[in-house]
Amino acid sequence: MSNTIQRLYEQGQSVWCDNLSRHLIDSGELQELVDLGVTGVTSNPAIFKKAITGGTDYDQAIEKAIGKSCGDVLAVYEALVLPDIADAADILRPVYDKTDGVDGYVSLEVNPKLAFDTGATITEARRLFSKLDRPNVMIKVPATVEGVAAVETLIGEGVNVNVTLIFSVAMYEKVMTAYLNGLQRLVASGKHPSHVASVASFFVSRVDTLVDKLLNNKGGRASELCGKAAVANAKIAYARFCEVFDESGDFAELARKGARVQRPLWASTSTKNPDYPDTLYVDPLVGPHTVNTMPPVTLKAALDHGSFSRTVDSDIEKQRALFSSLAAQEIDLTAVTDQLLREGVDVFIAAIDELLANLSQKRAALRPTGQRT
Repeated sequence: MSNTIQRLYEQGQSVWCDNLSRHLIDSGELQELVDLGVTGVTSNPAIFKKAITGGTDYDQAIEKAIGKSCGDVLAVYEALVLPDIADAADILRPVYDKTDGVDGYVSLEVNPKLAFDTGATITEARRLFSKLDRPNVMIKVPATVEGVAAVETLIGEGVNVNVTLIFSVAMYEKVMTAYLNGLQRLVASGKHPSHVASVASFFVSRVDTLVDKLLNNKGGRASELCGKAAVANAKIAYARFCEVFDESGDFAELARKGARVQRPLWASTSTKNPDYPDTLYVDPLVGPHTVNTMPPVTLKAALDHGSFSRTVDSDIEKQRALFSSLAAQEIDLTAVTDQLLREGVDVFIAAIDELLANLSQKRAALRPTGQRT
């Protein structure tokens, strides 16, 4: 019998796992997830911080990396992270081959400290993509103004990109434009557009977390709108995706040349409010050409009792009306999404700073006594 993940796939939605660690790879758990129907993996600095600092799984690798790094803690970090990405990509390579490059990807984020530097982001993304040297790796670039500018260049060079930390429909519009412009540059250079892939990671649950706080502060009937903004935001984004990538529109010529759509990827889909259903950000967002990257707890819930009906393009006018109701409550969604983007970048910067500090401490503790300073 098929499970929920496989039935979601039948509706056109790929399920990726928002988690990666050496244990997940070596224990065979990642392969088990692939066998269940998971077709991709996403990672970020917070995920790697938890994996590396949460136990001793990486201690031998840290000790080995220290001897080669000449004291460069960033080199130690890469010596831990890049093998995880490479090995996960190898496990998922059969999926990539079977789906002709639609699925089977593993995502690695550029250093979040580069989020507001276009040139440095491009350089770093090129380097990581080249170093990993696998067609089923995606480089994650944040949807800052500077990051979106980098996306166009990277797509134009054939680098697979996962555009992350998208919160607003307005920024999503710019992300799609950058992707299309990048494809045009790729075609103009004589390269085949089917050899590059991209997803646009639209963050979901965090929108409700902040909007609910603002609504609850207002009191009265405003609280009736709680828990609804995030799904509405994502559904409206999907409606724009369908319009932009309609093969009878501007995308048509690129599609005829083999270009792929830039699929919306629903990220941050774990339920933060315990009063809400644990599949709140899964069940209403099912539909063609979408990805839902789920952390383990959400993946487990989806397998146990998730729905698999097509829902992402239903009730669009109802979602637009909800936006009007939020505006009537003086909820400024532009301010909300701008704040969430800033906070998202800050969270990832803090995670990598904490991880590098931890690696420095472990480096000192693991280094032979005669080498300590």
